[in-house]
Amino acid sequence: MEKLKVEGGYPLKGTVRISGAKNSAVALIPATILAQSPVTIEGLPNISDVRILGDLLEEIGGTVSYDENEITVDPANMISMPLPNGKVKKLRASYYLMGAMLGRFKKAVIGLPGGCHLGPRPIDQHIKGFEALGAKVTNEQGAIYLRADELIGARIYLDVVSVGATINIMLAAVLAKGRTIIENAAKEPEIIDVATLLTSMGAKIKGAGTDVIRIDGVEQLHGCRHTIIPDRIEAGTYMIIGASMAKELIVDNVIPLHLESLIAKLREMGIHVETSDDQIYIVGGQKELRPVDIKTLVYPGFPTDLQQPFTSLLTKANGTSVVTDTIYSSRFKHIDELRRMGANVKVEGRSAIITGAIRLQGAKVKASDLRAGAALVSAGLIANGITEITGLEHIDRGYSLLEEKLNGLGANVWREKMTDQEIEQMQNS
Repeated sequence: MEKLKVEGGYPLKGTVRISGAKNSAVALIPATILAQSPVTIEGLPNISDVRILGDLLEEIGGTVSYDENEITVDPANMISMPLPNGKVKKLRASYYLMGAMLGRFKKAVIGLPGGCHLGPRPIDQHIKGFEALGAKVTNEQGAIYLRADELIGARIYLDVVSVGATINIMLAAVLAKGRTIIENAAKEPEIIDVATLLTSMGAKIKGAGTDVIRIDGVEQLHGCRHTIIPDRIEAGTYMIIGASMAKELIVDNVIPLHLESLIAKLREMGIHVETSDDQIYIVGGQKELRPVDIKTLVYPGFPTDLQQPFTSLLTKANGTSVVTDTIYSSRFKHIDELRRMGANVKVEGRSAIITGAIRLQGAKVKASDLRAGAALVSAGLIANGITEITGLEHIDRGYSLLEEKLNGLGANVWREKMTDQEIEQMQNS
């Protein structure tokens, strides 16, 4: 096991290129199951979730090849193998295998997914959608069993706006007979990305990116080549790091429209932000930053995935800021770690109250989930001294070439092997 060391206080400058979107990749790769011929997805991030999904597709008989940042999947010889255990448990997005395998084979057995522990993230809306299309869904020994004689289009109203359920129902519906209408659909950019891939494969989808999506089922889908969208959460993380420690930072390969809520909040704090077609330019180094209040909302509101790194930035603001997370109840596990670094933060219900400006101090901290890890890296860059971060397996799920990108901006970040004693201490904590 490894730990990440971050020596704080270095001023950052330069250009960082953003990788493909993690939250798209984990849906696009399962979507390839629906085709009859090879699908190539280019621009993928170099993260563990991508490799695990590739392995799972090979388990069910797919041929998967990698070439730098692209993956080619030949789904021709795939079979409906049950995947109740093993790698399927390692990532949250394994639930997209349900929709894709149900769509192609009319049956699937998928172990209940893993991923970050962010409190209850039920898949009841996914199941409701599958049942509306004609599937019988049961939970047996911790695995979801899906069976259907045939899938028939239906009108499905989502009780809560869910990205996962919207995509999963799309995957199941593209080969169903007749028309499916998803109402109260999520509007995230990743949904448009998945719809674009499916359309290139021959699916008939209208309305992706709005709250009503119409899908007319087709007989079969074919292979294609698709380029993934840039990762707006990775871009947002570097924008936050830039706002806290950079004199000048150019975030390259980004769609500024996807980050309007973050740009607005950075400007409200007094950070200078400019945008062009595919770049965001940040000028930091302001003597004083203003406190702001943030409430996470579904897209296009402020993303829950950026709430944690933004909390680290708010320790530099002069006054009291309130961050309220309306999406996930357990998304404040980074707060205790920030307190170890000297932050003045308290949690009340679904809100974190941050009082600054405080100069953070390096400490030994642990990433409990992916975006908590991003928050601690951000905090480490701000802090005096060296911050030691464990729990890197979470960070590696979502940030491609993290040290390389940060060191390219002038940071001092490196990995070290953990000693047996440190591993034992971490496991007992």
